[in-house]
Amino acid sequence: MDYKKLAELLFPNITKTPEDYEREYPERNLPEGAVVTRIGPSPTGFVHLGNLFNAIIGERLAHQSGGVIFMRIEDTDTKREVPGAVKILIDAMTQFGVFFDEGATVDGDNGSYGPYRQRQRKDIYQCFAKQLVEKGMAYPCFCTEEELEQMREHQKENKQNFGYYGEYAKCRDLTYEQIEEKISSGIPYVLRYKSEGCSENSVKVYDAIKGDLEIQENYIDLVMLKSDGIPTYHFAHVIDDHLMRTTHVIRGEEWLPSLPMHVQMFDAMGWEHPLYCHTAQLMKMDGTSKRKLSKRKDPELGLEYYDSEGYLVETIWNYMLTILNSNYEEWRMANPDAAYTEFKFSLEKMGSAGVLFDLQKLNNISKEMIASKDAEFIYGELLSWAHKYDEEFAQILEANKDFAKGAINVGRNGAKPRYDLVTWKQSREFLSFYFDELFKREDEFPENVDKDTRNTILTKYIEGFDINDDQETWFGKVRAITEELGFAVRPKDYKKNPEMYKGSVVDVSNVIRVATTGRLNSPDLWEINQLFGDEKVRNRIKKAIEK
Repeated sequence: MDYKKLAELLFPNITKTPEDYEREYPERNLPEGAVVTRIGPSPTGFVHLGNLFNAIIGERLAHQSGGVIFMRIEDTDTKREVPGAVKILIDAMTQFGVFFDEGATVDGDNGSYGPYRQRQRKDIYQCFAKQLVEKGMAYPCFCTEEELEQMREHQKENKQNFGYYGEYAKCRDLTYEQIEEKISSGIPYVLRYKSEGCSENSVKVYDAIKGDLEIQENYIDLVMLKSDGIPTYHFAHVIDDHLMRTTHVIRGEEWLPSLPMHVQMFDAMGWEHPLYCHTAQLMKMDGTSKRKLSKRKDPELGLEYYDSEGYLVETIWNYMLTILNSNYEEWRMANPDAAYTEFKFSLEKMGSAGVLFDLQKLNNISKEMIASKDAEFIYGELLSWAHKYDEEFAQILEANKDFAKGAINVGRNGAKPRYDLVTWKQSREFLSFYFDELFKREDEFPENVDKDTRNTILTKYIEGFDINDDQETWFGKVRAITEELGFAVRPKDYKKNPEMYKGSVVDVSNVIRVATTGRLNSPDLWEINQLFGDEKVRNRIKKAIEK
């Protein structure tokens, strides 16, 4: 077979050589040890936690080493592409604090190693595919879907490995004349790599996270170019990562079965492959067992969830670094006020098994993060979130700016500040009782206090209420009502002799608390009263007295 002649038949319009592209995309001028990596999402419109997980790893490795991280859009699968998905991707990464040095942008490309959209690199792939054909390492395959399905059924019946190889690689040995005739007849074809691998052999590959791996050699004649001339991921990423001078490929461990194909392709091209870093799957507890996070079952898999719930970006980063590096929590305790970017991220500190994503732990970090912020910051972030997701609340916040900041500050200035705020969505719910427009009674009055007694408690409370009372004087009046109406001033007395009392001071306080806030649990009631002022307190109590 005259392979050069075959290459010209298949790629008559490809005039550039691999050497031309090597000159066009030279080695990067970076410090020794600098990491060059990328994220290569498909434009499906769904940006998930795994995208961010891997992007954080890449961003840290690149920027702390003086290297480069870029975004490459892997859009070779047109069936999955969603209009506007690239903007969704870029906006999501920007919003969650991942900034790229170069790559695809909303308006085009930024950088000298583009195009950064794979469909725009068609001629580049075909140039290197042509080179493989010239070397007798690739060939056109004219098998139809029906023929391939029959092949799979035969392999299944005979309990053989699936794939296009050996006796099943029917187009491997077509003559030039047969190929030329089929192409002249308009029969569509794909381009396959001619593997020399054997299913009984294995290859050794070092993975920066999982260590030394020994995996079955690739013996499948994989598809390099589809019938429209667009490459598969297996071929495209090899060409791109070489020409873009990628040093580290960070991707999920679901790609491990394909690793032999990719290593084989790098070897076929005569290139050193980058350092592969296969990250563990994100898991969650489902009852007593772990399972992979699911797009269908788990809303927290999508990044939009964290935006709509209202998590701070630094909360997400702090939690992600906690589950990414085993020494991050220790570092954070030793450096409570340091920016997370000061932490020295390390691949060696990453776990190789499934990573447990714990939403409760994320919320605990979020509570601490918000508690460390001042009311001005919280008000601004909460308002921004509300303008996007709850315009009614945004208008209330803007109309009551100083009051809203005061509400945020209740319970936060003592020796033991409260950790009431978790996300902006939860904060809206928590703070709603402060505002008359949103106030509603969410909890019932104590069951052991009947209506008449409840009305008496509230009537006496409002009769003696003085907004100028200090906290001790205010609570002294509550205790006086407690004793006068036959409730125990000390809760332990009621617990010891319940038959002697109607209840305890806790019940009396909770009647007043529910009337004032609509809830059995709230921050300090005296402090809330000081924020409300005399008129608002009296109005709340009067409305709670049932006729």
